Amino acid sequence: MSRWRRRVGFALGSIKLRVMLSAVAAMALGVLLTAVMLVRQAERDTLANQRDRELAEVVNTASQLSQRVVERQRALRASAGQFDAAMLVDNARLQNLLDNKPLLRGLFTEVFITSADGSIRAYADSQGVRVPNLDVSDRDYFRRTVQERRPLISEPLTSRISAAPVIVFTHPLMDASGAVFGVLAGTLQLAEHGLLEDGANTGDGDPTALTLVTDSRGRMLSHPPGRVPLQSLASEPRMAEAFAHWLASGGSVEPGGLTLPQPGELVSAAGVAGPDWMVWHSMPERELLAPLHAARRQALGWAAALVALLSLAMLGMIWWLLRPLAQLAHRAQHLFDGTQEVHEGWPRASGEIERLSRVLRHVGAERAQLESFNAQVLKKLSSVMNAAPTGIAFTRSNRFELVSAELCRLFGRSEQELLGQPTQIVYASNEDFFALGPQAVEAFRAGRAYVGEWQMLRADGSSFWAELRGRPVDETDHGAGTIWSVVDITEQVAAREQLEWSATHDALTGLSNRKVLAHRLARVLESRPRSLPAEVVMIDLDHFKPINDRAGHAAGDAMLKAVAAAIAARVRASDLVVRLGGDEFALLLERCTHETALRIAENVRRAITEIELPWDRHTLRVGASLGVASLSAETLSVEDWLAQADAACYAAKAAGRGAVQAHRPMLRVVAGDSTVA
Repeated sequence: MSRWRRRVGFALGSIKLRVMLSAVAAMALGVLLTAVMLVRQAERDTLANQRDRELAEVVNTASQLSQRVVERQRALRASAGQFDAAMLVDNARLQNLLDNKPLLRGLFTEVFITSADGSIRAYADSQGVRVPNLDVSDRDYFRRTVQERRPLISEPLTSRISAAPVIVFTHPLMDASGAVFGVLAGTLQLAEHGLLEDGANTGDGDPTALTLVTDSRGRMLSHPPGRVPLQSLASEPRMAEAFAHWLASGGSVEPGGLTLPQPGELVSAAGVAGPDWMVWHSMPERELLAPLHAARRQALGWAAALVALLSLAMLGMIWWLLRPLAQLAHRAQHLFDGTQEVHEGWPRASGEIERLSRVLRHVGAERAQLESFNAQVLKKLSSVMNAAPTGIAFTRSNRFELVSAELCRLFGRSEQELLGQPTQIVYASNEDFFALGPQAVEAFRAGRAYVGEWQMLRADGSSFWAELRGRPVDETDHGAGTIWSVVDITEQVAAREQLEWSATHDALTGLSNRKVLAHRLARVLESRPRSLPAEVVMIDLDHFKPINDRAGHAAGDAMLKAVAAAIAARVRASDLVVRLGGDEFALLLERCTHETALRIAENVRRAITEIELPWDRHTLRVGASLGVASLSAETLSVEDWLAQADAACYAAKAAGRGAVQAHRPMLRVVAGDSTVA
């Protein structure tokens, strides 16, 4: 069983088989696309033909509905000629005439006659003829019929007798002089007497089709089940979007018909000449396309079956033809593992397979000679690397392939622990590893060796600084690998950092020194006016010299450290604290108003005054005088700014010490809670 699985695996990896499968796939795709395109075209043609039929039917329905409206108007006109003014005051005669009008009453739900003042003189419906006590003089259709002396069709309204939605057809009753003495009217009750129920062509009887009638504003006159008359067509989901499109295009009543967009539906509409109604018809697309969809599924099924049979036949043929190639592939897998002699185990074949077999035998022989030579070179290289006092490694694709003994000692790992492992494991951070790569590539492309200092990681988790030097094995092929040398420079880095720190800090207190202050002051001065406001505070200790004289320099040093700590505890994190030398200190307060600077200076003065340093059974204390100078547009230089702060500090000492003095035209000394001018 495993033998057959191997053969299947070899066959599936064949280029010829892949080409065959690609051809089968293209054939299958072509068949499927052709079937789909033909069905799609058939669907489009079917929908187009059906759309034309639906439009013709709805136009015909609108035409028939217009004819029925005309028939009802003619019936009213024919009956109106039988009434005279005298008859309207003779109830018996009037009711008898209505009772003998079965044709007229059959065309309408209700028939009634009014006098010229709007009172109903006779009323006929399915229950008979009677005289209700009603008046329609306030109805718009009545007033217009009397004023314009012509037949009218009302807007949909609610009947005052049946309380149902109706449409009223009217005809004026006029004497020989043309004066209107009454109105003959007939109503159609929309809820019971559908406009499309008595002879109009509403389609082919498909139960999925929907036909209804609206007025020019879209109110339903003839409606589907579940809808009440006079609802907007927008409430009908099968026509809502088509109705919105019709309104957006102007809402014109077109007797010639319109085709309107509606998802999943074929919607057509046509205007009814005369009353300006609209007939709407909708047919679901899925019902029309159901036979085509079934045919498409069947065609795709047959096409898939045909493609599957052809594919199986072609696979069988390829399987038979590629048996020698499978044997060749099996032998090639063991070409370099040494399990067989170079010239043994090759298949007997002709043509392309025989030529390929000959080439592989030649490659195997060449590879065997090359491996023997490489083994000798690697042995010599390993001896050189192990004797080198510097850590050396050969890497390729970011993995260790050769490592020296010194390199293993530096990282605290054995040769077995490093070989084959990713080089990333010896870096102190992943960020360092990913940053080194682009720098090294840039150096190699420029034709120079890479040199850099990085923190490396030992096996025990400790880190050290190392100088890395790298050069590609082949300048033209960076993928051939890289030779790296690694030297531990932890002591050199520490010494260098100590020198850099000493150059910018006071060795006794750890505060920044005069050099840092000068640099920061120059930067603030150059950034004017963006750097405003800014303040400099000069601090000179009071009564410090006696401590050195009486308690010794060790006590003086201890006091200076205490003063430095007190000052640092009373300033902001962004402020610069500097020891200028001796017992002089300074503050640079950036983004600080003059008032805030005075407050900070006073806090510093108090903190220094509160220092109590126990020393040799005594308690040592000092005071401080502080001068504050503001940076302004008139400040000429760093020296000028410092001179202003020095002058203010000198003024504070001259005023009695232990005070904060601001450099202003009117000097003010703040001592404790009192002010001295």
